[in-house]
Amino acid sequence: MVSIAVLGFGTVGSGVAEVLEKNAVSIAKKAGDEIRIKYILTTHDHPESPFGQLIIHDFSAIEDDPEIQVVVECIGGVGDALDYARRSLNAGKHFVTSNKELVAEYGYELLQIARKNDLNFLFEASVGGGIPIIRPLTSCLAANEITEIAGILNGTTNYILTKMIREGLSFDTALRQAQEKGYAEADPTADVDGHDTCRKICILAALSFGRHVYPRQVPTEGIRGVTSEDVAFASASSRRIKLLGRAQRQEDGRIAVYVAPHFVADDDQLANVEDVFNGIVVKGDAIGDVMFYGRGAGKLPTASAVVADVIDAVKHFGAKKFVDWSDGGDDVVCDPAELPLRFFVRTDESEMRIGAAFGQVEMIPADVPGQRGFITEPMTRRALDAIAQGGFAMLSCIPILD
Repeated sequence: MVSIAVLGFGTVGSGVAEVLEKNAVSIAKKAGDEIRIKYILTTHDHPESPFGQLIIHDFSAIEDDPEIQVVVECIGGVGDALDYARRSLNAGKHFVTSNKELVAEYGYELLQIARKNDLNFLFEASVGGGIPIIRPLTSCLAANEITEIAGILNGTTNYILTKMIREGLSFDTALRQAQEKGYAEADPTADVDGHDTCRKICILAALSFGRHVYPRQVPTEGIRGVTSEDVAFASASSRRIKLLGRAQRQEDGRIAVYVAPHFVADDDQLANVEDVFNGIVVKGDAIGDVMFYGRGAGKLPTASAVVADVIDAVKHFGAKKFVDWSDGGDDVVCDPAELPLRFFVRTDESEMRIGAAFGQVEMIPADVPGQRGFITEPMTRRALDAIAQGGFAMLSCIPILD
C-alpha cells in the first residue's frame, strides 16, 4: 500500500479524494499497488466530509512521516505551496501539483531538487485541466522538433468571448454571467487580464523548447479591451476572437512567447473551441499539426489529471520520469514586437488616411457606424505602434492567427 498526503481541500483537492475513493480498484490495478490518502492538510475542519477524519493542520506531520511517499499539492499560489514543495522533495517524497503559477515561476528549481533526490516532480494538471498535454509533449511527440505551440488555455475568457460572439453581449455583461455561473471568480483579474494563460504558455514553452520561460518575460494582453465592434468586424471577415497563448521557435533558436486576443479564421480548429473548453495546437516537424481539446478546468477533470500523475509517480518509484528543462535567461526569448504579423485595426480615420498610413490593406465591410476596420499586410507590432504614435487613431489592434 502507498500512503499519500493531499495539500488543500478546495475544488481540486476534494476532487482528488473523490476520484481516488471512487476508482480505487481500477487505480490500484493501473498503479500496481493500492493508494490511500493518509492526510489531508487544510486550514479548516470538514466534519461533514467523509474524509474529515484525515484532516490535519500541521505540514510537519506529513514531512516527518516516512510512510508518506507522494505529496499532492492543490493549494495554489507560490507562498505555502512553494515551501511545501521544497520541503517534500528534500524529505524524499515525490511531488504532484496542479499549480500552474508554481510551475511557471519555480518549475526549473523544483525539477532540480527532484533530480538531486532521485524523485519525480509531476504537473500534468497545471495546463489544460483534464486535457493530456504534458505527457504527449514529453513522450509521444518526443521525436519531433516543436516549431510552435498555441492555444486557448483559459476557459473563463473563452466563455466570455463565446457569449460576446453568439449573443452580442458586452464584455461586462458576459463577465457578469460567467461569475453567476461560477466560471469566473469575484476577482477575475488572473483570467481576463491573461495572467493564467501566460503561466500556462510558459510551462508549454519550457517543455517544448527546453528552457525555462518566466511569466515576467511574456508580453501579456487580456480581453478587457475587446468590444462588440471588434466582434462585429471579426464576424464580417469570417473570423472569431480568441485569447491565445503562443510560443514560436525562431531561426536563431530564441522563442517568441506572448498572450493576446487574436482574429482566428472560422475554419481554423481553434475557432470552434467554445464556452469553457480549451484547445491546444502543437506544430512538429515530423507530425505536422496536432490538436488537444477538452475541459480545461473543473473539479473532476482536473482531479483526473492529478490522480494520473499520482499513479505515474507510484509506477516510477524506482525509475525517475524524464520531465526536465534547462534554466531560463534573457537569451531565451525574443521580443514578439519584432514578429511580422498581420493585424486587424479598428479606427475612425478616413480610407484616405488609412491608405496613406498603411498602404495596401484589406478593408472589412461591417455595419459599424462611424468606424472602419481593416487587415494590414505583415508588419511588426513596433511599426504599428509607431504609426499610432504618429497620430493615427487606432481604436483596436488585434493580431491575426495565420
